[in-house]
Amino acid sequence: MTDPSHNGALLDARGVAVTIAGKTIVSDTDLEVRAGRLVAVVGPNGAGKSTLTRAVAGLQRTSAGEIRWRGEDVRKMRGRHLALTRAFVPQRPRVPDGVRVREAVRVGRSPHVGVLRRATSKDHEAADRAIERAGVEEFADRLLNTLSGGELQRVQIAVALAQEAPALLADEPTSHLDLGATVIVARLLRELADEGLGVVLVAHDLALAAAVADTVVVMSEGRSVATGNPADALTRERLREVWGVDAGLELKPGGRTGLGVAWLDAPGGDQPGPGHGGDDAVRVP
Repeated sequence: MTDPSHNGALLDARGVAVTIAGKTIVSDTDLEVRAGRLVAVVGPNGAGKSTLTRAVAGLQRTSAGEIRWRGEDVRKMRGRHLALTRAFVPQRPRVPDGVRVREAVRVGRSPHVGVLRRATSKDHEAADRAIERAGVEEFADRLLNTLSGGELQRVQIAVALAQEAPALLADEPTSHLDLGATVIVARLLRELADEGLGVVLVAHDLALAAAVADTVVVMSEGRSVATGNPADALTRERLREVWGVDAGLELKPGGRTGLGVAWLDAPGGDQPGPGHGGDDAVRVP
C-alpha cells in the first residue's frame, strides 16, 4: 500500500544496509531520486555502489533501512508491479544465442502483457518507440551476439524503456566502452532524465558523472560520504580522502568536464599540468 505521506520522490531510500555472507557491504546509506533528475552514484571499487543499486531496485535483500518507491515499501512489491515502477539495466547483461534486438526489446513489454496473454499492437508500438528512442533502429534485426559493447548497452536501455517505468537504474552502463560509445550512452541517459524519467547511474568516470548528473552520491567503504551537486560532492579534498589521489574537477560551459589528475606529481600539488583547464574553467576547490 502506498504511503500517502511520502515526500513526492520516485525513490526514497533511508539507512539502507546490506550484509552478504556475514560481511557488511552497504551500511546506513540514503538515496533519493525524483522525476526528471539524474543521480550518479560514484566511488572506488568495492565501495558498494552496485550492491546499493540492486538493493533499491528490489533485487538484493537488505539487512536494515527502508526503501520506498512512490511511497510503497519495496519489500511488498512483487515482479510485475516492481517492473512497472522501475527498470534495471544490469552491468553484465546476459546475451542469449539466436535472439534478435527487436525480440529482446519486446521482452521489456512483459510486465504489461502479463501471463497467458499475447502482445498487442500497442505493445509492439511501445517496443518500436523504445528502439527508436535508444537509437538502435539501424541494427534492430541483428542478433544480440553480433553487437559491439556500446550497441548492446543501448539495446539494454531500449529493453528498459519498453517497460515504460518512471525510473531507470543503470549499473555501470559505460564500463568497458570506448570513448565514443560512452558519450552516446551518457547523452542518452541525460536526455531521458530531461524528458522526465528518474535516472540512477552507477559510474566510475567522475568527469562523466559530473557532466550528466544533477546529484552525485559518493560512496566509500559501503557508506555514502557525500551527496550534492557535482561541484560540492567532488571536491579536491574528497577526491584525496576517498580515492587517495591529488585531483581537481574542472567544470566548463556547455557541459564539458575534466579531471586534472596529478599522475606523476607528488601528492598535494595544486597546479594542474599543461593542457588542463583554461580561462573558462571552474576548478572545484
